[in-house]
Amino acid sequence: MSRNRGMMSESLKYEIAKELGVDSIVRSEGWGGVSSRDCGNVVRKAIEIAERSLSGG
Repeated sequence: MSRNRGMMSESLKYEIAKELGVDSIVRSEGWGGVSSRDCGNVVRKAIEIAERSLSGG
């Protein structure tokens, strides 16, 4: 079973990383250097943004 990659644009991921304060880690180490907790926070924030856009808010 293949995984669907690339659902979130790179620019959105970097924007959220900057908002959450992990952008320096992404720049220096790449996404592999970001902790699981912080990655989860990025995903949570992306879901919030998507839900707001779907609800028109």
